[in-house]
Amino acid sequence: MSTLTASRSVAGTARRRRTRGHRSLGTGSTLALGISVGWFSLLVLIPLAAVLVSAGDGGWAAFWSVVTSSQTAAAIRLTVLQSLGVTALNVAMGTALAWVLVRDRFWGRRVVDLVIDVPFALPTIVAGLVLLALYGPGTPIGIDIANTRIAVFLALAFVTLPFVVRTVQPVLETLERDAEEAAASLGAGRWTTFRRIVLPSLVPAITAGAALSFARAIGEYGSLVLLSGNLPNRTEVASVRILSFIENGDQAAAASVAAILLVVSLTVIVALDLISRRRLRHGD
Repeated sequence: MSTLTASRSVAGTARRRRTRGHRSLGTGSTLALGISVGWFSLLVLIPLAAVLVSAGDGGWAAFWSVVTSSQTAAAIRLTVLQSLGVTALNVAMGTALAWVLVRDRFWGRRVVDLVIDVPFALPTIVAGLVLLALYGPGTPIGIDIANTRIAVFLALAFVTLPFVVRTVQPVLETLERDAEEAAASLGAGRWTTFRRIVLPSLVPAITAGAALSFARAIGEYGSLVLLSGNLPNRTEVASVRILSFIENGDQAAAASVAAILLVVSLTVIVALDLISRRRLRHGD
């Protein structure tokens, strides 16, 4: 009898939760939702739809001809591969940097914590000028990488540096250390403790930072134009290719390249979101 009562109690609780989760919106909430969706549509959905429509102006044959041409395909390939590489680097180094800033105490920590946000505030063309002065032909440190693919990677790494750090750092600051201390008392090493206890809690933050990093890298322009040299089939990225089409009056071709970047970005972001959700479900 007690088992039946408990089952009914659990079922009743579940029904109440479902009811609360699907309750109707009030007048104020409905108005706020309408304004939010309208604003989001004006800023994001309508412009994205316009790009997709423009990409199809010339028909499928024209679209395919643009995106498969040697110069455009090379620019897209370079952009996507470099963005993926930079994102992978940011996942590793950004997580490590966030860990050092939260868990370690050293002289100059506050300065490092402040400087990390410089790429957020610095205009990207200024970032390109700074990188060119340091790693260009007049380099004071003897490292000239201008007009190379390394320059593309370096510029993207610079502008995307803060994303993983700033998404992981707040999560690390709020994590309780009881489980880590318990694992250490049972003989677990620091790496095992991090991999088994800390990392699962950081996965959603890491994937969010990775998504932001990739999205920023794939559309970057300002920091690249000075340092990379924009050499066709070598260091020209997709954003520069889009600008070239626009300057030549071929808006449909520019929209075609932009549509490819949009699809790639959405694919990577959705994949990272699925990884995060799957990890959360397994963690539960």
